[in-house]
Amino acid sequence: MRLLHTMLRVGDLQRSIDFYTKVLGMQLLRKSENAEYKYTLAFVGYEGNPAQAELELTYNWGTDSYEMGTAYGHIALGVPDAYAACEKIKAAGGNVTREAGPVKGGTTVIAFVTDPDGYKIELIQRPEGGAGAGLR
Repeated sequence: MRLLHTMLRVGDLQRSIDFYTKVLGMQLLRKSENAEYKYTLAFVGYEGNPAQAELELTYNWGTDSYEMGTAYGHIALGVPDAYAACEKIKAAGGNVTREAGPVKGGTTVIAFVTDPDGYKIELIQRPEGGAGAGLR
């Protein structure tokens, strides 16, 4: 078994595609529309690599926002340099909600970004790189 994707419901599909591709450096991998059930799906990920999990952005026609609830935590991306990734994200118009720095009580460098729908994304610094190749 392997993890294939995580689905996020979004209020504005193009705004979300722009964030994940232009701010976080992912690629739009595929997009499909279902007129009968009134939804559109867009899959984004890094380098089109089938070995990596993707994000499924689901837009239910006519729904422009969702409540986050208390169960959702965050998505995590590996980046070679969290400090540089934060600067790049801010320069692209992204919202860094926790600047890069060591995790409380540890040495791992992390940062947090919030997407346009309020979903949290953790950046975890891994010098050897990781899934966040688009943030180099």
